[in-house]
Amino acid sequence: MTGTDRTQIEPPQDHGPVVILVGAQMGENIGAAARAMMNCGVTRMRLVAPRDGWPNPAAEAMSSGALELMPPVEVFATTADALADINHVYATTARPRDMVKHVLTARGAAEDMHTRIKAGEKTAILFGAERSGLANDDVALAQSIITIPLNPGFSSLNLGQAVLLVCHEFMSAGDATPPKQLPTGDSAPAVHGALVNLYERLEDALDEAGFFRSPEMKPSIVRNLRNMLGRAEMTEQEVRTFHGMISVLAGRRTGHD
Repeated sequence: MTGTDRTQIEPPQDHGPVVILVGAQMGENIGAAARAMMNCGVTRMRLVAPRDGWPNPAAEAMSSGALELMPPVEVFATTADALADINHVYATTARPRDMVKHVLTARGAAEDMHTRIKAGEKTAILFGAERSGLANDDVALAQSIITIPLNPGFSSLNLGQAVLLVCHEFMSAGDATPPKQLPTGDSAPAVHGALVNLYERLEDALDEAGFFRSPEMKPSIVRNLRNMLGRAEMTEQEVRTFHGMISVLAGRRTGHD
């Protein structure tokens, strides 16, 4: 999907979780993860022992400019070093682990992160290498586990996908966008009285044109017309347009301009 508007870009914020990629094997996957993070307004990335070193030209290319907009990526030799200043760590894994830890969905983890961040805690999300995921020793450093409900017969995600899913849940948990909208521009939604007036005028025009050939069926047809037009959620301007259409059609029928 396209839709980048660089005029909307704000300076990097330091309020989200730190994304830590442990043992990432390919620069392309690091770049894809950075792009996913920037899509969701999560800007701080740390790398632990990336296989191909850092910086990585393949990551820069794959990030589509995201890495340029983020604070510099920090590189650490060990996971413990990368977590030294973190208060609460979430480890992502699709496999059951023989460890007693809170297991959260990405959505539940996002809500928990927001609560902790508001309380002044610094949070981080661990993602493992593409081929094998996080090692048990890395998971042991986390206080919580994130598991994303997926098809149990095919639950493997590439690194960019996993980062996008978790970061999107974090963004959504703090977003106030209504789940449904109908932008109406400069025209307000029509009030019910205006709609009923339109319905009655349309029904009169149809009656005069002989549309209701069966008196017994007229009430049912009228209800269907009102239900159909009601679903359109017309604006005031659309109601006026509809009235104009009726006027033109009625004028043609009677021979008047």
